[in-house]
Amino acid sequence: MTGPTATLPRTPTPPLARLLLPTADSVAAVRAGRSLTDVLSKLRPELRPAVLALSSDVLRQLGAALALREQLAPKPPPAPVDALLLCALALLWPRDGGPRYTDHTLVNQAVGAARMRFPAATGFVNAVLRRFVRERDAWVAAIGQQPVAAYNHPLWWIERVRHDWPESWQALLHAGAQMPPLVLRVNARRSSVEAYLSRLSVQGLAAQAVGPQAIWLHDPVPVHELPGFVDGEVSVQDLSAQRAAPLLISSGLHPGARVLDACAAPGGKTAHLLELADLQVTALDADAGRLQRVRDTLGRLHLRAAELRCADARAVPTWWDRRPFDAVLLDAPCTASGIVRRHPDIRWLRRPDDLTALARLQAELLDALWPLVAPGGCLLYATCSIFRAEGQQQIDAFLQRHAGDKPTVDPASPGHLLPLPDNSRSLVAGPALAGDGFFYALLRKP
Repeated sequence: MTGPTATLPRTPTPPLARLLLPTADSVAAVRAGRSLTDVLSKLRPELRPAVLALSSDVLRQLGAALALREQLAPKPPPAPVDALLLCALALLWPRDGGPRYTDHTLVNQAVGAARMRFPAATGFVNAVLRRFVRERDAWVAAIGQQPVAAYNHPLWWIERVRHDWPESWQALLHAGAQMPPLVLRVNARRSSVEAYLSRLSVQGLAAQAVGPQAIWLHDPVPVHELPGFVDGEVSVQDLSAQRAAPLLISSGLHPGARVLDACAAPGGKTAHLLELADLQVTALDADAGRLQRVRDTLGRLHLRAAELRCADARAVPTWWDRRPFDAVLLDAPCTASGIVRRHPDIRWLRRPDDLTALARLQAELLDALWPLVAPGGCLLYATCSIFRAEGQQQIDAFLQRHAGDKPTVDPASPGHLLPLPDNSRSLVAGPALAGDGFFYALLRKP
């Protein structure tokens, strides 16, 4: 699971006051349980890039903003006013790289937004924000002692990360509040890393190679501004996600091998497989709408050699032709705890019970798909999660359940990849770029 890097667009945008209102609506919707992607899909296209950038900023600082508002306004204002206030407080909170707007601009624009929609609350919003600006150092010191405010994740999430990664839990939580890098995957059938770097240089876009097909774009831009994007020369895909296809192909797949991508949407890994090798790929997904995204992705990249099937991978008799697969890619549904830099709403949408339910689903998928692997074949299990319950613990349990089949974990398996700079060392010699949090286990059938 990957997504675009949220950056303010380079084209002219409406005044900040008019952007703060849909941003507040978006944050309120996330707090009510809707994904930011879903909310923004209903917004006017010309507003989406700026509102995505602002909403992402707010959600990365929402824990601090909530704690701060509880102190500055113990009696919560009406929900729409509260949402606007939280947005302004989050954007005023100190951050790495400095503020996006000056205090004066942000306070004035937030007050202007309040005046447009709920004028009776204008004075209240003005007073709260100006008090915070005057007393910011004291409030930051006091609020920063609270875990949710300090790490901007729910308390259960903080405790889970601390339990799973006792030596690096603080770095992991802080990493979740950072802007993710924009990494591109060059379509090996249409270009090369060297050639595409030259095209970027001509357009004044600074970039460098960080993998066999991977390029790190130093200053993110909207995808439509990338040379050759529409023509399928390049895709956006995180460095960690780009490991899946090479891992599977290097396991010994021959040309024409039958490969199942069991949870294929939105299609990045399916496309990567077909860019690298001539394979018979079946792309499966239970959601017809998401499967259309796979079709669109393959079409843009001029990759037609895949059979798309809409079905629940666990319901094997409904879709399988009883011919074994040489390899299976199971990019399993998960909490997506490894990609919160890219999707900052995830941490506020997930609940502790979700981890239990998703771990159960992952086990069901593993058990259903393992019999479909041909003797001598392999299954690549992947999740974009840093939780051990969705990674190593899941594989340990699988090996116990299927001990009679004698599956083995290939030594090439990366295991847990943490979203810290050292997770790229085994991928390429170059800058220590932090990829998303992932887990990979390549399971071999004797």
